[in-house]
Amino acid sequence: MTILLKNGLVVDYKNNISDKLDILIENDIISKISKEITDYADKIIDCTNLIIIPGMIDIHCHLREPGFEYKETIETGAHSAISGGFTSICPMPNTNPSPDSAIILEKIKNEAKRVNLCNIYPYAPVTIGEKGEKLVDFETLKNAGAIAFSDDGMPVVNSKLARQASIEANKLNTFVASHCEEKSVAEGAINYGKVSEKLGVPGVLREAEEIMAAREIVIASANNIHSHICHISTKGSVDMIRDAKKRGIKITCETCPHYFSLTEEEVLNSGTNAKMNPPLRTESDRQAIINGLKDGTIDAIITDHAPHSEWEKDKDLLSAPNGIIGFETVIPCIIMNLIDTKELSYLDMVRLTSYNPAKLMGLEDRGCIEIGKKADITIFDPNKEYLYTKDMIVSKSKNSPFINKKLKGKNVYTIVGGEIKYEYDG
Repeated sequence: MTILLKNGLVVDYKNNISDKLDILIENDIISKISKEITDYADKIIDCTNLIIIPGMIDIHCHLREPGFEYKETIETGAHSAISGGFTSICPMPNTNPSPDSAIILEKIKNEAKRVNLCNIYPYAPVTIGEKGEKLVDFETLKNAGAIAFSDDGMPVVNSKLARQASIEANKLNTFVASHCEEKSVAEGAINYGKVSEKLGVPGVLREAEEIMAAREIVIASANNIHSHICHISTKGSVDMIRDAKKRGIKITCETCPHYFSLTEEEVLNSGTNAKMNPPLRTESDRQAIINGLKDGTIDAIITDHAPHSEWEKDKDLLSAPNGIIGFETVIPCIIMNLIDTKELSYLDMVRLTSYNPAKLMGLEDRGCIEIGKKADITIFDPNKEYLYTKDMIVSKSKNSPFINKKLKGKNVYTIVGGEIKYEYDG
């Protein structure tokens, strides 16, 4: 099948493109990029007033299958992902059972293939059962299709194991994504500060994240290996990672839209739908995250899409699980809090959501709009304004702090491997 994209603003970080161009897709490959393409195509899409970027890649999300299908399945999660503009996603391994064997990993990959909506590259855990006691067989799991390794949600507390895991992963040209949480100072429901005091609930100290982030930097530096830090949320983490990068340490990191869009104050409005781990922080932290995105300290924007049922979230702050859904609100969060505020450009957006994620995960045929590359493309309307309501949510779960908020920016088409997998009908 051939698809011709006409009259859209094409934005590509790798090739420093931000121009009105046409794109011809033949089968699963980008075959032409030009000011005016007149070739025949099976389908022509008029992209006037729309922005065309390389397919977004989420390198950190949760699909819950196997074991927690009442929250989300691979199929419902993939539907949510493509509706938000993601062409590739990397689900974390905190399922039941955890994919700590090639057999379980293969089942996840087979279901992803059956669903056939977006590219799904699963993580494998660092330790068996994510118990932090015994390392997995890294080589076997990498050969079985693990994109990288993480015990996300359960930090590897034992530093000897954490060091060994990072070394083993690096030998295989991949990495460990570290959930940085020092459990001894992590007890609490939300950020430690004025909101936790006002609500009378225990607060999570920022040291919980920063102590572990410092450890990962030390391990990376001492062993000259690549370490990756998950979902950073504090100014202290940004400052440490910035300094480490300046010293040539092979450290990368990510953050989520909620950390540059919201603060701890949102808990007063959204309750448990604003509870996640790490928690929403202060305005000073939010600004530090934005600065880290601007100067390259932070490598990627991820969703940490974490679906939970309504009955689970309908508990008090201490009892409710951490996490919010995120696939469907990334584009408006970026436009409203980074683009419209002149903090970042659309080229920066592509760097953080497509180009850098592809480089990090070794997806060499993705992350850019270039002749001969895979036709994974996201097309969105940057000016579409709408009220985000619960009945609009595609995910099986509805735990979002953005419900009933006015949003700006909507994904219109998601093209994966030259096939239109999502088309906005609104």
